[in-house]
This record gives sequence, C-alpha cells and structure tokens, in this order.
Amino acid sequence: MSSSLASPSSPLPRGSAAGRLSVRLHRFRLLDASGVVVLAIVAIGWAVPLIWAMAVSVHSPDEPITASNLWWGSKPTLSNYAQAFQIAPFAQYYVNTILIVAGILVVQLVTISLAGYAFARYRFRGQNLLFFLILLQLMVPSSALIVPNYSTIRQLHLFDTLVAVMLPYFGSAFGVFLMRQTFKTVPRDLDDAARVDGANWLQTLWHVYIPPARPAMVAFALSSISFHWNDFLWPLVVTNSTNSRPLTVGLAVFTQLGEIGAQWPLVTAGTLIVVGPLLVLFLVFQRQFIESFLHSGLK
Repeated sequence: MSSSLASPSSPLPRGSAAGRLSVRLHRFRLLDASGVVVLAIVAIGWAVPLIWAMAVSVHSPDEPITASNLWWGSKPTLSNYAQAFQIAPFAQYYVNTILIVAGILVVQLVTISLAGYAFARYRFRGQNLLFFLILLQLMVPSSALIVPNYSTIRQLHLFDTLVAVMLPYFGSAFGVFLMRQTFKTVPRDLDDAARVDGANWLQTLWHVYIPPARPAMVAFALSSISFHWNDFLWPLVVTNSTNSRPLTVGLAVFTQLGEIGAQWPLVTAGTLIVVGPLLVLFLVFQRQFIESFLHSGLK
C-alpha cells in the first residue's frame, strides 16, 4: 500500500496544475534572466563610447593614438581640458546656455500652465479646434519652421541675441497637452470650493491645480532642459558671435579651428565639457528623474 503512494520528495506529475505552475515559473525565470542579459548588453553598448571618450580625453597630446594605447595611454593628463578652455571661450558658452535653457523653461512653465488650465476648466467656442491645431504642431518637424522663424527674427532685429534662440520655444504643444491632461484629473469640487471661498482664477490655479501637477511639471522641465541644452540647428542659424552661442554651436566652431578636428584628445575633451553637466545631473538625480515621469503618467 505504501508503495502505491507518491513520496513527498517525488517530482510533480506534468499533467497536474502544480506541475504546470512550476513549468511557468521556470519559464518566467528564464525570461527574467534573458532580459537582464539583454539590458546588460545594451548598457555596455551605451557606455563603451562614453568610456572611450573619457579615456581618450586624458591622452597626452604628444602621444599618438594607436592600437596598443587605444584607451588610457601611458601618461594620462588633464591638460586637454585646460587647453580646450584656452582655445575656445567655453565659460561664456556655459553662461549663454544656462541663460537660454533657464529662460525658455521659466516662460514655458507659465504658458503651458495657463493654456492647460484654460483647456481643462473653461468651455469656449472653437476649443476643440484650437486644441487640435496646437497638437498638430507636434507633427511638424522643427526644421520645417526654420525659414519663417528666421524671417521673423530678422524683422524683429533680434538676430545674434539670446532672445532669438529662446523666442520660438516659449510655447510648447507637448507641455500644453501634458498640463491639460493633468489638470483634468483634479476634482471639480476643489475648484468649486475655492470659488466659494472667494478665490479668483489665478489663486485657484496656484493653490488647487499646481500642487498636484508638480510631478508632471518636473517631468516636463527635465525634458525641456535636456532638449534645449543639446539643441544645435536653430542656435547655429541665429547666432554669429561668442556672446550668443550656446555650448553645442561653440563645440562645432571649436572643432573647426586649425587642426583641432584631427586631435582626438582635444575633441573628446571639448565634447565631455558640453555633455558632462547633463550626464552628472542625470546620474545624481536619476531616481527623481524616473519617478517624475512615473508620477506624471508619461511612457
């Protein structure tokens, strides 16, 4: 009789529910392991060019880059960074870039909050058509608007100024859409209660709608900073002097000076000077960066 009973340590029959569950768990573990391997390969592929640029940037200028010293070289030095600052006014480029990015962001936060509030809480004739036209801008590439924007800047006599770089970006279709969707999640009862207490529309916006929308605003701010810090084509068109060039255009001018384009240590040092602040900020605030997008509902 005892021989007919399965022992507790015997394997589960394949046809049983427990056996099928065990097989599924095993498959899930394999998928998780495969996903980790794939992510590791992608991470390595993303990191290798950056690590190589860091390695080459500390190469001695007198040491040629060959197959034997393709990475750090025999005598690492930081002289390439000092030489890059001496050749090009990167300090001025930093000031210009920070002013451009901060100026655009401040104006954008104001405009997208006001427009998002209007579309979320007010009803007026042509509202859907106007909102559709705003969203239509998302489908128009920015390069297609360079000629009319340049003509406008010329007519306003703003060429080669920081305002010329900032002006086309004071409004954001994506930001308006994001704030409209976020404000729509605020209960209407809070709006009505604020009006009963005597708050005007600006006080209602500031005290009722802005606080729950802060994660979405942080997510938008991070996207805006990243985009405008790396923007190149439009600043290249409307700037022509050191006083208005951002870092990206300054780096392009830097690589065209003399024989610098053939000196990889100098080129990589200049590149890291441009991308370094964004990289450091992301590494330091990566948790807040990811959480802001998760709380805002962005995918």
